[in-house]
Amino acid sequence: MPSKTIENNFRVERLPHIWCPGCGHGILMRSIAVAIDELNLDKEKVCIVSGIGCSSRAAGYMNFNTLHTTHGRALAFATGLKFSNPELTVIVVSGDGDASAIGGNHLIHACRRNIDITTVIFNNNIYGMTGGQYSPTTPTKDRATTAPYGNIDKPFDICNLASGAGATYVARATAYHAKNMIEYVKKGISHKGFSLVEGVSVCPTYYGRKNKKGSSVDLMNYLKDNYINVKLKDKIPKDKLDGKIFMGEFKDINEPEYIDEYFKIIDMFKRERLV
Repeated sequence: MPSKTIENNFRVERLPHIWCPGCGHGILMRSIAVAIDELNLDKEKVCIVSGIGCSSRAAGYMNFNTLHTTHGRALAFATGLKFSNPELTVIVVSGDGDASAIGGNHLIHACRRNIDITTVIFNNNIYGMTGGQYSPTTPTKDRATTAPYGNIDKPFDICNLASGAGATYVARATAYHAKNMIEYVKKGISHKGFSLVEGVSVCPTYYGRKNKKGSSVDLMNYLKDNYINVKLKDKIPKDKLDGKIFMGEFKDINEPEYIDEYFKIIDMFKRERLV
């Protein structure tokens, strides 16, 4: 028998999912479902929007209002949805390539506008579904099908990018740190303004295999051993931080939300016409 979480939030007839054995995406998708459950959101007012890629398959499995859009354009569609019905809880599920490569401009402008959308980025450091090409988050010197001798690009830090572009809630967790992921998604959904939660995933099929990272268990152990909560940054000796990556909440501020400001303009226009 499927669990209550699966019965309440997933299209059971479409399961099991098609992600590769050992992929971290199923854990991240479940984190979103549990967050929605624990917030007691009205399912009829939740909309999951995705683009194209491994991560974007999530929209097809989740039993809410869902919109599977074109590559890189999930945030553009989500913006239209939120404008047409501000009462909706709009959650975008995107990948590192979908969000920061072809969709990069949409990402920075959604952050800049501070529109009330929660974006969850499943970051596995590679293009998985389309053949293992390197993405904007592939670490320098790591290999991919389009970088057989190693990637020479400097990777994006998605959380720094979103924070700098104007997002008002920014956090990162991993597929290993599922409880943290659930908590950050809950806070992102509850936050008024643009929220970005990066979920660091694992891709044993392409990223792990190409870079001789070992099994999916080895990849998950890497997340366990190398991701440290940013709250501990000043409590750990600097020599112990070499090679470590920070997770946690990086930004949580209140600023005017875009749709609220937009409707203020409409009200102003209406008042001026009545004068």
